[in-house]
Amino acid sequence: MKRLTTALVLMVTLLSALTGCGRVRYPAYYTLNLPAPPDPPAAESVRTSIAVREFQSPGYLRQGPIVYRSTPEEIGFYEYHRWAADPRTLVTSAVVDHLRASGQYSAVSLYNGRPDINYVFSGKLEKLEEVDYQAGVKVEVAISAQITRVATGATVWSNAVSETGTVSGRNVPGIVSQMNRSMELAINKLLSTVPQSLESER
Repeated sequence: MKRLTTALVLMVTLLSALTGCGRVRYPAYYTLNLPAPPDPPAAESVRTSIAVREFQSPGYLRQGPIVYRSTPEEIGFYEYHRWAADPRTLVTSAVVDHLRASGQYSAVSLYNGRPDINYVFSGKLEKLEEVDYQAGVKVEVAISAQITRVATGATVWSNAVSETGTVSGRNVPGIVSQMNRSMELAINKLLSTVPQSLESER
């Protein structure tokens, strides 16, 4: 009986020590904060509609954790720093907002497969990652896109852009802030080359 009591006391002591060793660590979640530009009404003469497909991306960018590269060949993931939403969804929404704000289209929507639109905008998030193998800590963002005329299936525009930003301090909130700035610059650069002549296409 004495041995059993001693064993129970030891087990309780051990469990107390294990549970008190440290706090449970919970992930921190981040999002891209891409403000929507003003949404002016399109001119009455504009009759062109466009729908945006959800952006594609490499599989590793869809897993949730924020990505870093220690070498050009090695991809790493922050275990406790994750995206609160799929970056593809955030980029897609930002592109929809920018196209609406351009005033070049009578209607801008998310693509749902219906054929009653003039153009489809398809894009890919190529890169959204911290880069550690160059001097200092940097952020690299790359996106590409094309616009297809629904009636003919012809590609009427395509472009690919990238942005690299330097992070002043090595901490994840600072890295995400730089990703946000670089993404906003990349989207503006990408869409600035969309020809205005699309607005008169039928």
